[in-house]
Amino acid sequence: MHENEISKQIIGIALKVHTSLGPGLLESAYKECLFYKLTESGLYVEKEKAMPLVLVFEKVKLDCGYRIDLLVENKVIIEVKAVESFNDVHLAQTLTYLKLGGFKLGLLMNFNVALLKQGIKRIINGTL
Repeated sequence: MHENEISKQIIGIALKVHTSLGPGLLESAYKECLFYKLTESGLYVEKEKAMPLVLVFEKVKLDCGYRIDLLVENKVIIEVKAVESFNDVHLAQTLTYLKLGGFKLGLLMNFNVALLKQGIKRIINGTL
C-alpha cells in the first residue's frame, strides 16, 4: 500500500477518535486510542518505535534514543500532540524521524483542537 493511501486511512480513523473523545485529554490517551483503532482496522502499527541514534559530542559517545509515537505499515510516522498549537520544534522532531528512518511521510496530529482537520500537518521527506 502506498503512503498516500495509508495516510487517508489514518486520517479517517483519527477523525473518528477525535469525534469520540474531543479535545482536552492527554497526548497518551489519543495515542492509545488511535493505536487501538488503527490496529483494529487491520493496519500494522508499532507504538513507541525506537529510533536509535548514536552521537559523538566532545569525544563522548552518547546513545540517544528517540521514539516514534506510531509507525504505520513501516511507512508512515504519526507524531501525536495535545498542545495549544504546533511550534517549530514539533515540525523539526517529525522531520528528524523521517530523515533518520528513511521514511517519506509523517503526520503531525494535534488532538487539542475543535476540528481535527485544523490539527493535521502532512510532512514529506523527499518525493511521494
